[in-house]
Amino acid sequence: MAFTYFFRDLQTLELIVEHLLPFVSGRNRISIWDAGCASGQEPYTLAILLAEKMHSFSFRNVTIYATDIDMSNQFGKIIHDGIYPYPELERIPVELFKKYFTRYDNNSNYQIDQLLRSRITFKREDLLDFQPPTEEISLVLCKNVLLHLSAEQRVAVIRTYHRALARGGLFAMENTQKLPEELLPLFDKVVSNAEIYRKK
Repeated sequence: MAFTYFFRDLQTLELIVEHLLPFVSGRNRISIWDAGCASGQEPYTLAILLAEKMHSFSFRNVTIYATDIDMSNQFGKIIHDGIYPYPELERIPVELFKKYFTRYDNNSNYQIDQLLRSRITFKREDLLDFQPPTEEISLVLCKNVLLHLSAEQRVAVIRTYHRALARGGLFAMENTQKLPEELLPLFDKVVSNAEIYRKK
């Protein structure tokens, strides 16, 4: 399982939201692809940040396609139910925790808000099948996978992301990664302090 947790790399996620919102303003269909979502901490963090910044009506137009190869065959249920033990939630700011999580049982498990759960769709997927979950995607987020691929595989996967993105859509990856040189003509870098790119 990929190492991840709620509100990991918050600065980058906030930058993504800041640049995404003007792009999707007024759209009645906002598709986001979180590739390599593990057990859902990252897509749910993104959903919380979007819910905080968007009008509730606009947020209902968001669909986050959370995909992972999921060798354990458990991620789908975890993401669908949105139930996590409290120790995994301690990094969440208190006000957001109180707003979006409710006690689920007597074992210190909490469930995330139903509206957020309704915005996330999990699909078991191998990125090397090169099949996006949908078209005209506004944001592709891939922060836990590319470092595990060969250089040739990374190029092919990012080309899949580029093909799936709407014109002007955003692509974001781990800050330790760099966009392969042969793909630089396909994207403009959005900020200097994070690996966030806009499709040309």
